[in-house]
Amino acid sequence: MLSRVGIICFAASYAIVLAMEVSRLVFRSGIRGAIMIAWAGAGLFAHTVYLYYRAVNTTGVPLSSWQDWCLAAAWALMAVYLYLLFFHPQTSIGLFLLPIVLGLIATAAFFAGVTPFPREPASKVWGVIHGASLVAAAVSMLLGLAAGLMYLWQTRRLKQKRPLGQGLRLPSLEWLQRTNHRAIIIALIMLGIGVLGGMILNSIDHRPGQDRLPLSDPLVLSTIIMFFWLSAAVVVSLAYKPARQGRKVVYLTLISFVFLAAALVMGLSLDTRHGGRRNIEKSNVQERERQEKLEKG
Repeated sequence: MLSRVGIICFAASYAIVLAMEVSRLVFRSGIRGAIMIAWAGAGLFAHTVYLYYRAVNTTGVPLSSWQDWCLAAAWALMAVYLYLLFFHPQTSIGLFLLPIVLGLIATAAFFAGVTPFPREPASKVWGVIHGASLVAAAVSMLLGLAAGLMYLWQTRRLKQKRPLGQGLRLPSLEWLQRTNHRAIIIALIMLGIGVLGGMILNSIDHRPGQDRLPLSDPLVLSTIIMFFWLSAAVVVSLAYKPARQGRKVVYLTLISFVFLAAALVMGLSLDTRHGGRRNIEKSNVQERERQEKLEKG
């Protein structure tokens, strides 16, 4: 039964919620909020069931495939959205968060590999820490992206002297500014834990006669660069107060998202030992060759 809960189930639910978010711009409704919570909750439940089924049936470490990574990030963003929808029902945050959620799900369905990396029992704990921390860092940066876009939208409306009660109803500029700043700090902490976990994992998985995962690996290199960027951004924002106010902190989160997008593209398209497309194709070719040899033998 659990295997029948496919990606299309929760993706369709989220798409319906997004359509209802858009309908807020057209007309008002007294029961729309409750319906949105119901659809979002049903989608999140199906999403949870799918991830649980993947976790208990995988041969490797949970969150170790690109599909798991994208779907886990989408799940976390949707959980945040459902929380905000329940406690701040008048704001149109979903117009900024839900496209990101659906984008991650589409990436998982059409571009990401599903094969997890096999791990020895001794490295499973660090594998989970490494993967979960990187997912948390990505979620924080994506939340910062959504908050940054909302901040720019709000400031644009203020410059045009448009009443804030018309059209989109978004959180205050102060709330969005604090969210941006906190998103950068949380992303740095989670990314630091992920990098440390990766280093320990690389040491545990090393075997005599085998090469360690090199720093020149595209995904490793982009992750390290992103970590140093976030470190510099946090140091500057803590030492220079104007850097964590207004548009400056928004630009920091937007640039951080560019680093995240670059890392995702590298992981999916380049030859990397973290499951890039070329590596997946090589593995498939090797598996076919192995099966042909067994059949001939």
